[in-house]
Amino acid sequence: AQPVPPKKSLGDQPWIDPSARVRDVTFGRYCEVGERTQIAESVLGDYSYVVNDSEIIYCQIGKFANIAAHTRLNPGQHPMHLASQHHFLYRAEMFGLGEDDAAFFDWRRSFPLVIGHDVWIGHGAIIRGGVTVGTGAVIGSGAVVTHDVPDYTIVTGMPARPLRPRFPAEIQAELKRIAWWDWDHERLKEALPDFRRLTAEEFCRRYGSDSITS
Repeated sequence: AQPVPPKKSLGDQPWIDPSARVRDVTFGRYCEVGERTQIAESVLGDYSYVVNDSEIIYCQIGKFANIAAHTRLNPGQHPMHLASQHHFLYRAEMFGLGEDDAAFFDWRRSFPLVIGHDVWIGHGAIIRGGVTVGTGAVIGSGAVVTHDVPDYTIVTGMPARPLRPRFPAEIQAELKRIAWWDWDHERLKEALPDFRRLTAEEFCRRYGSDSITS
């Protein structure tokens, strides 16, 4: 019989698969980076994770982000306005053509990707730099996102377009007011049964104001 692997346990230090490549990343607590994922010059908030074979660069990612496999966050851009788009222009050294162009990479960094809290990014999604994905949003599998995504909005397609809001406006507002993603670990643990059994509306009734109507 095959031995049963131990259950994964997350904590103050991120769990990074040995095959992942990580450079200049700031991690929150309870973070995870899966197999063969590459992530650089980014921030990953508390409880956020990315699974296998994804590429992330120049990103500010909030708390409780759920990033599926084979996603690309802030993929490389080429200088379409110049005579050539080829990377010999900015990676000249490896072609023996002179020094690399540091200004090009500064230009790339000037278009960070910002992702809010509790966002779900589906399998194979691509999100362009300079975009803001709002809190609670859902990016459908295979979507190509080139414009901002509002809070609690589901987008799908190539290019991605709004499909529908996850919740009515009053539920969205109350969830943002509650801001459960900022709760400490013990409060999350105490509320776990309610996260599991209550609808979003019921959750707002219990933890928010009494203004939510049916």
